[in-house]
Amino acid sequence: MSSNPPTSAASTFLVIGERTNITGSPKFAKAIKAGDWDACLAIARQQVESGANVLDINVDEALIDGEATMVKFLNLIAAEPEISRVPIMVDSSKWSVLEKGLQCLQGKGIVNSISLKDGEVEFRRRATLVRRYGAAAVVMAFDEQGQAATRDEKVRICTRAYQLLTEKIGFPAEDIIFDPNILTVATGIEEHNNYAVDFFEATRLIKDTLPHAKVSGGVSNVSFSFRGNNAVREAMHTAFLYHAIRAGLDMAIVNAGMLGVYEEIPQDLLERVEDVLLNRRADATERLVKFADESKSVATSTSESNPLAGARGYEKAEEAWRQGSVEERLKHALVKGIDLFVETDTEEARQKYPRPLDIIEGPLMDGMRVVGDLFGAGKMFLPQVVKSARVMKKSVAYLTPYMEEEKRKLAATGATTRPNGRVLMATVKGDVHDIGKNIVGVVLACNNYEVTDLGVMVPADKILATAREKQVDVIGLSGLITPSLDEMVHVAREMTRQNFSVPLLIGGATTSGAHTAVKIAPEYSGGVVHVLDASRVVNVVSALLSPEQKPAFMTEMAAKQERQRTEFGDRQNRRPLLSLTEARARKPQYDWAGVDLPRPEFLGARTFAPVPLAEIVPFIDWGPFFSAWELHGRFPDILQDAVVGTEATKLYDDAQQLLGRIVAENLYTAKAVIAFWPANAVGDSIEVYRDEQRSAVVARLHCLRQQLEKPANQFNHCLADYVAPRESGRIDYVGGFAVTAGHGVEQLALRFKAAHDDYSAIMAQALGDRLAEALAEAMHKRARDFCGFGRTENLPMADMLREKYRGIRPAPGYPACPDHTEKLTLFSLLDAPEAAGITLTESCAMLPASSVSGLYFNHPDSKYFAVGKIGRDQVEDYAGRKGMPVEEVERWLGPYLDYTPAKG
Repeated sequence: MSSNPPTSAASTFLVIGERTNITGSPKFAKAIKAGDWDACLAIARQQVESGANVLDINVDEALIDGEATMVKFLNLIAAEPEISRVPIMVDSSKWSVLEKGLQCLQGKGIVNSISLKDGEVEFRRRATLVRRYGAAAVVMAFDEQGQAATRDEKVRICTRAYQLLTEKIGFPAEDIIFDPNILTVATGIEEHNNYAVDFFEATRLIKDTLPHAKVSGGVSNVSFSFRGNNAVREAMHTAFLYHAIRAGLDMAIVNAGMLGVYEEIPQDLLERVEDVLLNRRADATERLVKFADESKSVATSTSESNPLAGARGYEKAEEAWRQGSVEERLKHALVKGIDLFVETDTEEARQKYPRPLDIIEGPLMDGMRVVGDLFGAGKMFLPQVVKSARVMKKSVAYLTPYMEEEKRKLAATGATTRPNGRVLMATVKGDVHDIGKNIVGVVLACNNYEVTDLGVMVPADKILATAREKQVDVIGLSGLITPSLDEMVHVAREMTRQNFSVPLLIGGATTSGAHTAVKIAPEYSGGVVHVLDASRVVNVVSALLSPEQKPAFMTEMAAKQERQRTEFGDRQNRRPLLSLTEARARKPQYDWAGVDLPRPEFLGARTFAPVPLAEIVPFIDWGPFFSAWELHGRFPDILQDAVVGTEATKLYDDAQQLLGRIVAENLYTAKAVIAFWPANAVGDSIEVYRDEQRSAVVARLHCLRQQLEKPANQFNHCLADYVAPRESGRIDYVGGFAVTAGHGVEQLALRFKAAHDDYSAIMAQALGDRLAEALAEAMHKRARDFCGFGRTENLPMADMLREKYRGIRPAPGYPACPDHTEKLTLFSLLDAPEAAGITLTESCAMLPASSVSGLYFNHPDSKYFAVGKIGRDQVEDYAGRKGMPVEEVERWLGPYLDYTPAKG
């Protein structure tokens, strides 16, 4: 890396080419998926010609047969002398793929990787097999407690692994290659600042204390924060290797064709890069980010063919907006969401203004008023507003110590300040979802409302006690699952009982204006308003708190809700339901003797933990991600949309950057459990059997049937219709699953919030939800493969995400099976808390929140449907089947009842 290496280490350093890794090269991934073996070999050859001493080969991809692909590619390489002259590192998260690769290698290979994360027994078993094949092993600094981040943790885990390998199974020390985890720096999170130094120091200690062991690592991880800026990334990789090799690094996975020369890195860029890598100053990240932004813009205008042109030409003047007054700069930063200079500008303003509060009420609020006006006019979009809030919060956080000091001095005078209003928000008891609520809180805070957010699963007594303590002007309730609707009714009743008079806001995915009017508003006379989304909340709150606007607003709201109640009553009278007996007579009919009932490859539960995040990412459906940010349109067309396309693209780029970090650093842990059981339908329920001899019923899954009258050629569906009835004489099978990508989501979100970065916190939660849904899709693909018919699908990912395959996976609490309590049975069958670390709240919401569960039905004609409204006769029948009081069933299924239950 240097033309003047100070030690022999630099001359013996091995470059491990990463471009034949499906996760490291989009070009290689495309070629592998297309079966373009010539292109794959060309990439391997290019890596060797560029100086790679070892080839890292990874073909892990959900839609690829990893074992067969690894064997095919290694056999092709063996016939290419220019490629096969270098050693091969077989790389996979699946042991079966690694073992197939080892069986193909000529000469000594390297396995990437083994670790202690699955415990000592499995670690020793795999290490013994590696030794039997005569290969070396990359050993990750990862144990049962997780990935090592600090120097001491890296050394502790590597020392433990070294002792087990050398003392317990006689593994040659010279065949041990430790990977102490190169983690991303310059992320904006303070605890990450020392990651590179931790790696250098750990490498030095490992080489000093563990004789003959080697050290390796994946260099590209260190620069993930600068994805898209090749000049900065190349400089970071080159400088990182310069210092790591001197600490004892023996080899590294890196793109051999994109390594620079240490002495040729421009001095101004090198200084900033090394400030970050060596953690030499507190503002190192900010300085490198600023430099990267400026050098990137120069590179674009100077020479796109030379990625370092911008860095080498870094003598440009600061952008024009930095030349304006401090007020203009603060306003520009708020409107554009630029937080790079906010502390510097805030300090300048503090020196200019008599009081810190003057800055908040002056230039900061002036800027936020512009943001609010643009947002209200549809000229700014929610992601931009949240970025603006990040700037505001950082400025206020900087001023807070000065304001606290001022308060102490002004306490004797009685001087006070008051926001536009105080708002208390909470996700109600039993519910854990709060992305939408977080967004509403940010928008309100941007408009000078003091927001108290109690978080999730908050009982009514805590909500109301805090409301009195804080003397709030508005209470806002949020919820996602249907039991939350009943809890909101309970809170409204309690507000009446305790003589509250402040307005009550209702929001969340399952809420609606009609439900609010029919069920909640009649319970509380202080004003109950349904808020559809964050873009409307400021106008609603400001009207409710304005003595001039409130009377007219409440009169209009009362009239609207009365109309909704009348329309609801008319709908009930206009569309009478079929009796349950009639509805069952209109079920779909099948010739069960001829229906294909595939037998799964295994029965019972199978756990997948952890599932590599890189395997899940291709299954992400990005459409709902944009909806969560209130940007509406079909993906990927939304990126080109004339109205929201620019901001959608920025949001998507930000998401890709954070997602890259999440995957590279394993910030989230994904777990899954799926199962198949012998089963038969008995009426509208499904019996689950211990074995295929049906020796015992281990559980019953209870389903609901559509009762709305349909045209003569349509059926009244029930999920049990898709399972062979017991009287058919055929055994059938039903599956179940519970998956999560949520372990780690809230921790990351809290770290961002602590840094006053709500934008990244909300992004972290939104990506957690997307990964969980993607994991559900990926596991459904595996389930179909296990049942045989999935192996012949050959569907492109777009069609898979549109569910153009055979089979369905309905989830309890959703339209086809609206009863959340069915999760209790499902979780018991799966042992989901133990297998996947997913638990249920008292309202059957899943923890972590980024989790999905449901059932698998394989019937060729199975489809999704909505049960819709149900009558009292079905409720009583269902209660009898479940052994549950009718009143309790009515509580869980309240939104689906076609009648008003008697008040208890």
